[in-house]
Amino acid sequence: MTEPAIDVHDIVKRFGDRVAVNHVTMRVETGEIAGFLGPNGSGKTTTMRVICGLLTPEEGTGTVLGHDLKDAARIKREIGYMTQRFSLYEDLTIEENLQFVAGLYELKPIRDHVRDTLASLGLTARRQQLAGMLSGGWKQRLALAACVMHRPRLLLLDEPTAGVDPKARREFWEEIHRLAAEGLTVLVSTHYMDEAERCHRINYISYGNLVVSGTVEEVIAKSGLTTWAIGGGDIGLAERMLRQDPAVDQVAAFGLKLHVVGRDRDKLEQAVRAAATAGGCHAAPAETSLEDAFIRFIGQDNSVPAEGTRA
Repeated sequence: MTEPAIDVHDIVKRFGDRVAVNHVTMRVETGEIAGFLGPNGSGKTTTMRVICGLLTPEEGTGTVLGHDLKDAARIKREIGYMTQRFSLYEDLTIEENLQFVAGLYELKPIRDHVRDTLASLGLTARRQQLAGMLSGGWKQRLALAACVMHRPRLLLLDEPTAGVDPKARREFWEEIHRLAAEGLTVLVSTHYMDEAERCHRINYISYGNLVVSGTVEEVIAKSGLTTWAIGGGDIGLAERMLRQDPAVDQVAAFGLKLHVVGRDRDKLEQAVRAAATAGGCHAAPAETSLEDAFIRFIGQDNSVPAEGTRA
């Protein structure tokens, strides 16, 4: 079997008295697109920085691309890391930025590497544009180009599509899947549920604790939730009744319907049918979404992130 790209065990990272990463164990297979989700301050960024060798854990063991986690210098040479903020030079052109990056990685001949990278990411026609004049989507594409220019084996993306329009997000993910099909392993943190559903597997972390891992279907199943949809009639009355019922965990409006979620299948059905009858609404079972599952996981975690600390 192929060696996993990431295989870490009981990783602990502290900042003073605060435990940012609490005994996290994670495995990402080679060629896999793994999603990393969790609330702000949950430890996603810190965990990714430990994996890529930028931070040293206080406890834990593991390997990244076959290298011991302690061998940060070797790991760094074989990964690409795209941070949340655009970190290239805005007063240089796309081409000049890539030339600079190629020099940092000692890629030769620089001209050929830049040319091939521009073509691969669809940047050739814009190569003379200043990076600072690009839209969010094109900045994102340039940042990705800089990260994969040296042909890394593992790509770490920290909320790469924040603030990018839906069309650019979709195009970005098409590039990610293309790269993964060529053998690149990807670990990407995101807040978008539709992006999480594009991943082969997902990992949910809550305030330093890895809560659940698996495919989308497995994670939804592990939440143990049942979902109903209610529409028509006096939906306001139905909503008020449902919000007061202990069998109901979540009530959310989706257009003209209510999405009602709970853990006890039988009690939830009774509550939904009673509310639907009272309001003259129609009710039917519905699929539990990934968003429903994550809200459930957040609700069962009583941890509180430290003030002023971002992880």
